[in-house]
Amino acid sequence: MTSPSGRPAGSASARWTGYEAGPLVRPYAVANGRTQPSRQLDLLSLVEATGRRSGWLLGPEHADAIGVCQAPISVAEVASRLAQPVAVTKIVLSDLIDLELVTARPPEPIADPGDLEVLEVVARGLRAM
Repeated sequence: MTSPSGRPAGSASARWTGYEAGPLVRPYAVANGRTQPSRQLDLLSLVEATGRRSGWLLGPEHADAIGVCQAPISVAEVASRLAQPVAVTKIVLSDLIDLELVTARPPEPIADPGDLEVLEVVARGLRAM
């Protein structure tokens, strides 16, 4: 009998491989059991690699995150590209910020949330739908 991946159903690789997901690594393993990042990061915070070299041995997720952050990119987009939960991505990015390998800046507000004119334009757009 074979698994959906085409490997024998009893093989170790069949048990640890998702059909289309590839090798499975539990999120808590990626985050070393941590559940909270060391830095406050918003989903729309922009992160970017500094170009510095690390004296530390980085895990594959950390190295992948640096690769994704070569240009300014949001935390949400990094999570998407790494195919990791946002909470895990925030922990990985926090590690990289602590090592000064990545910088982060908060999102810039597009408009004043109390701007009545913007709210009226949005309301008109919603009514037109």
